[in-house]
Amino acid sequence: MKKDWFIDWFNTEYYHILYQNRNETEASNFIDKLCNHLNMKDGNKVLDLACGKGRHTIHLAKKGYISTGIDLSEHSIAKAKELMVDGAHFALHDMRHVYKSNHFDYVFNLFTSFGYFNNTRDNIDVLSAICENLRPHGILVLDFFNVKKVLHNLIIEETKEIDSIIFNIRRYFDGTHINKNICVKDQKKEFHFQERVSAFIMTDFQKMASISGLNIVKVFGDYHLNIFEEEHSDRLILLLKKN
Repeated sequence: MKKDWFIDWFNTEYYHILYQNRNETEASNFIDKLCNHLNMKDGNKVLDLACGKGRHTIHLAKKGYISTGIDLSEHSIAKAKELMVDGAHFALHDMRHVYKSNHFDYVFNLFTSFGYFNNTRDNIDVLSAICENLRPHGILVLDFFNVKKVLHNLIIEETKEIDSIIFNIRRYFDGTHINKNICVKDQKKEFHFQERVSAFIMTDFQKMASISGLNIVKVFGDYHLNIFEEEHSDRLILLLKKN
């Protein structure tokens, strides 16, 4: 049986090499704006869902929140645990399953870490598990790309060289998912990976949220928390409250 694409890709160092130049200052500023907008309090419990190497979990802990980062990648969680600070915790966990029932004030799912599964039911299971993880009236922040703008600006083929490693990237839309095929050439070795994310739009999230016990209460269109415009916004950032 073929493994899900993210099990191989997220657990390899090539994933972190390809995305090593992500704007961490922008990410930290975005999280700061979110915390201010939500009027979060010291000691609030926050679940960083699909935390990767845990930099944002650490940032939340340093702000005074009790933060827990979970991820399916053994490699990422091992790296995260090397960065341990007071108030931060990490665990290997599948987001489709409940981690701690009725425990968290907030769940953050940031930087398009949703929609990885081929079966829509799996994605609904993620939202249902998040709902169960939250305390009553708890808030989920779900940060997704704006599909319409991504498709309009899709770069079909691209080659990057990073640390003498060649990444040949091909992108395409198959009608339901935005796909990225990645060929890695490292010295004389060649590896093939894939990214595959569901092309969910607002109405899709509304339907899935309703099934999962969540209600969309606010929508932003970028990391500065400006309003969402389907034609122009970079992001689709949803605030959802547990019913």
